[in-house]
Amino acid sequence: MSAAALLDSARAAGLTLATAESCTGGLVAAALTEIAGSSDVFERGFVTYSNAAKCEMLGVNAQTLAHHGAVSEAVAREMAEGAPAHSAAALAVSVTGIAGPGGSEHKPEGRVCFGLAAQGKPTRTETREFGALGRAEVRKAATAHALALLMAATST
Repeated sequence: MSAAALLDSARAAGLTLATAESCTGGLVAAALTEIAGSSDVFERGFVTYSNAAKCEMLGVNAQTLAHHGAVSEAVAREMAEGAPAHSAAALAVSVTGIAGPGGSEHKPEGRVCFGLAAQGKPTRTETREFGALGRAEVRKAATAHALALLMAATST
């Protein structure tokens, strides 16, 4: 799946996009903005690496973070919903996870939670276990998955 194909699909559907990223650090937004002319589709990206940034920039509830932790579908949902709420985008993807190295028994390296928020539709969340591939590879896999989620949403 290419970012160019995603942009074409979103353009054809009349959708604008936003990203809310933590562990990918803006890689999803970078993939989209690498394509010339993306500004008519890509509205903005939020890189919210810290918990404070998630709360301040996206409106993630501090209690959600305290109860579930940053790497959770609950936080991914609030991040995804916060992106269009704080922009003019109609569709947003969120990414929060543990790229590594490290992790824990309960939240291992390679666990990444995603959210997908679209106007007029219920927000979807999912968790992927990419495994201990190493930091760069987990981030790369998470970026590709986020782009695929957006592509699927623009095609429906």
